[in-house]
Amino acid sequence: MPELPEVETTRRGLAPLLCGARIAALIVRDPRLRWPIAPALKRLLPGQTITKIERRGKYLLLDLGAGSLIIHLGMSGSLRVIAAENPPGAWDPFDIAFTDGQCLRMRDPRRFGALLYSEDPHHHPLIKNLGPEPLETGFSGPYLYDRARYRKVAIRDFLLNGHIVAGIGNIYANEALFEAGIHPSRAAGRISLVRYESLATAIVDVLNRAIAAGGTTLKDFAGSDGRPGYFKQQLRVYGREGEPCFRCHGTIARLTMGARSGYYCPECQH
Repeated sequence: MPELPEVETTRRGLAPLLCGARIAALIVRDPRLRWPIAPALKRLLPGQTITKIERRGKYLLLDLGAGSLIIHLGMSGSLRVIAAENPPGAWDPFDIAFTDGQCLRMRDPRRFGALLYSEDPHHHPLIKNLGPEPLETGFSGPYLYDRARYRKVAIRDFLLNGHIVAGIGNIYANEALFEAGIHPSRAAGRISLVRYESLATAIVDVLNRAIAAGGTTLKDFAGSDGRPGYFKQQLRVYGREGEPCFRCHGTIARLTMGARSGYYCPECQH
C-alpha cells in the first residue's frame, strides 16, 4: 500500500505539473472505487483551477480555491500526468482532463482508491481526526510518550493508528522500531520517554530517507513519473525474514500482528 513517503513523492512530482492547470472535464470510466465517485463532480470540476497540492497523512488534497479534491491511492493506486489522447488501460477508473491537452490519470487495479470533494477538506470525516504529521511541528518523543501512557497495545500497532500520528504505515513503523531498538510487540505504555525520543528521531529519519529515495516499491507502487521507488534497497528489517541483521548479524524474524506482518531482530530489539 502507498504510505506517507510514496504519497509525498507523488505530491512533489505532481505539484510543478498541475499547479495552475485548468480543468476541462472529469472522465469517469468506472465510479466503483472504495467510495463511489459522485456524479456531481462531472458538473462541478470543469472550469476550476488547481492552485496547490497538499498532503494530509496518506491523502492528496488538490486545492481548487473554493474546495478541494481528496485523492487516496488505496492499496495499489498511482497517478500520472500524461497526454489525454493516450488510450486508457483496463485499470484506469478516471482522468481529470485539462485545457492544455494533458490529464491526470488514476491507475487502481484493486479499486481501493478514492476521488472525493470537500469544501473544507481538513474537516472532512476522513481527515479531521488524523494525528500530527510526523515530519512537522507537533510530533516528538514527548508527544508519543504522553499519548501512549497506560496503553497495552503493541507499539507497532500504536504507530499505525492514524489518530495518533498520520500516515506512517507498516513498512516504516517496522524500520523505525528497528532503528530505535524497540521490539514491535512491546506494549506502548511500557516504553520510556528516552526511548520514545529515540523512536521519534528514527521515524523522521526513516521517512525522510524513504522520500529521498522516491518511496518503496514492493509490488505495485510507481511515482507520478512512472518510476518505482528505490527505498526497498535500504530496508533493514521489513521483508527480510531469515536474513542476517545488518547490525548484529543475528537473524531477522517475522511475527503476525493482526492482519499484518512485523519484522524485527530478536537480538537488537527489546
